[in-house]
Amino acid sequence: MPMRVDCKHYESRTYASGETMRLCRLDLAPDAPWRCPDNCPAYERRTGDAGFTVGSLADHPAPEEPESLEGVAALLDDAEDIVNAVGPDVLADVERQREREAEHPSLWRRLFRRH
Repeated sequence: MPMRVDCKHYESRTYASGETMRLCRLDLAPDAPWRCPDNCPAYERRTGDAGFTVGSLADHPAPEEPESLEGVAALLDDAEDIVNAVGPDVLADVERQREREAEHPSLWRRLFRRH
């Protein structure tokens, strides 16, 4: 089944480069941006009166589906593992930076600190 653009969990974003990202916010569409799973248990029709406006960029057609999706899920899982593996290092770097700033606050922070 093609991506259900009328599902409230469907999301698309178009970047300045023109590239568009299409996904399921619940991560239930392993073949995104081409297909949603048949009989998805989380499918809920989007209502238009929820206080948001659907822009014209959301109407662009999805890219053509490749002939084979074999290996795509494994590739995306590997990419996710790589991102998750560097997470602790990134957090440690941020914590070290915060500690340095706490020890030696910038002039800006010294002038406008909260009392």
